[in-house]
Amino acid sequence: MALRNHSTITEFILLGLPADPKIQALLFVLFLGIYLLTMMGNLIMLLVIRTDSHLHTPMYFFLSHLSFIDLCFSSVIVPKMLKNLLSQKKTISVKGCLAQIFFVLTIGGTEDCILSVMAYDRYAAICHPLLYGQVMSKQRCVQLVRGSWSLGFLDTFINVLLAMKMDFCDTYIIPHYSCELPSIFLLSCSDVSTNFLVMLCSTIPHGLVTFLSIFFSYIHIIFTILSITSTSGRNKAFSTCSSHLTAVIFFYGSAFLRYFIPASGSPLELIFSVQYGVITPMLNPLIYSLKNKEVKAAVKRTLGKYLPCFQ
Repeated sequence: MALRNHSTITEFILLGLPADPKIQALLFVLFLGIYLLTMMGNLIMLLVIRTDSHLHTPMYFFLSHLSFIDLCFSSVIVPKMLKNLLSQKKTISVKGCLAQIFFVLTIGGTEDCILSVMAYDRYAAICHPLLYGQVMSKQRCVQLVRGSWSLGFLDTFINVLLAMKMDFCDTYIIPHYSCELPSIFLLSCSDVSTNFLVMLCSTIPHGLVTFLSIFFSYIHIIFTILSITSTSGRNKAFSTCSSHLTAVIFFYGSAFLRYFIPASGSPLELIFSVQYGVITPMLNPLIYSLKNKEVKAAVKRTLGKYLPCFQ
């Protein structure tokens, strides 16, 4: 029976957004604007870091990868959501759903690692400034980025490979605007205990290790900053990591609200989900451009080359 049902299920229905056409039209305009701002902000950040020699440092090397990750993350989720807001039939194929899960998990896992690497970079710069150039060499930075992508890919590959073997029965409605691994577990008529166990054993250690590395890096940073005698020295040291700390709070805060609060289908749950998947990728370039004097100056210099009004 499971095999026969599985052969008939070729697509899922995504029902995570309000069904009222007027609200959908407003949401389309809102999310389209957010998506365009996300693309523009992160592309400008990539351009500025690439072209401005003042930003050719490890911190901005990692920031460029964070901007690229935010571009990818938003592009995996938002275009399909916009399409469904304009469509009567809000569907996604099973293969398309698995592909979306693959890219969301890979990019999300990589972003987790990159934020951890950026915290280590700030720890090295503030706590061991004399050894910073040696610790964060160009080769080491490339290795850390490659390791981040590799870990994100490996965790995802194992989980999606197992998900491809699942059978799906009569239920094919996903109460969300995008595909997520726990959502399709509920739609399967086969035993998903192994899938669930592998997901927990891969994602929880991944998230816990990266979070703890960020936490202990900032514990050391705080103690080092407090040991600085001059007020100007403390302010300067704190300013170099305030943007990253703000980005970390947004990322982990929205992820916690999205995945650790019980599913209820309430509007508040939708807000938390949108904040994690749609808003956060837009905020990161704003955080770094508004709170960082070097980035603001570099943006002005770069845009001034092409737009006279910024000179």
